[in-house]
Amino acid sequence: MTPAGSLLAATGLRKAYGSTYALDDADFSIHAGEVVAVMGPSGSGKSTLLHCLAGIVVPDSGTITYAGRELTAMNDGERSALRRSDFGFVFQFGRLVPELTCVENVALPLRLTGVKRKEAERTSLHWMEQLQVDDLARKRPGEVSGGQGQRVAVARALVTAPRVIFADEPTGALDSLNGELVMQLLTESARAANTAVVLVTHETRVAAYSDREIVVRDGRSRDMERFV
Repeated sequence: MTPAGSLLAATGLRKAYGSTYALDDADFSIHAGEVVAVMGPSGSGKSTLLHCLAGIVVPDSGTITYAGRELTAMNDGERSALRRSDFGFVFQFGRLVPELTCVENVALPLRLTGVKRKEAERTSLHWMEQLQVDDLARKRPGEVSGGQGQRVAVARALVTAPRVIFADEPTGALDSLNGELVMQLLTESARAANTAVVLVTHETRVAAYSDREIVVRDGRSRDMERFV
């Protein structure tokens, strides 16, 4: 049963690769504006859970509901459209396009939806200012530090005003000081915009920025709020 008021929820998810279950009856839920940390050891299934929730991977069974719509019933085109309009992504390595300037990288999701360049860059500069990297607008990714580049990536995730951000080990490639700054700015910006954040991490210091923790082990999920 989908928890009342959830923006995104999954029940009974199973996903196997060959004879190995990456997910085995996993559940998940998140509300608008909430930050939920998905924790677990390497190979536990937490990244597979994120990929299923984002519509990148289709589970073998189970149900995912987003804003009252069944994500698991959508076709590839519908899920792709949803990722462009409603979902934002932050990866361990920013995955910025090296040939583009930082502001062009942030504006890219808007440009792909048909927004004109000047308007897209104006919106992008607003988010770059929020993430304290607006002074890097005309630099290319190779000219900025890892921490700066990751903040540019966070601005890119926020630029389309998504309802959910999926952050997969967003500080994994950063030192502790830059990691703390990225997490502070990511969570503050998301909460201010009432954006939900699904945060995959194995670090307790990163999970401390969340409102709630879900632990995945051997493909099964456990909401730690119930065990406090």
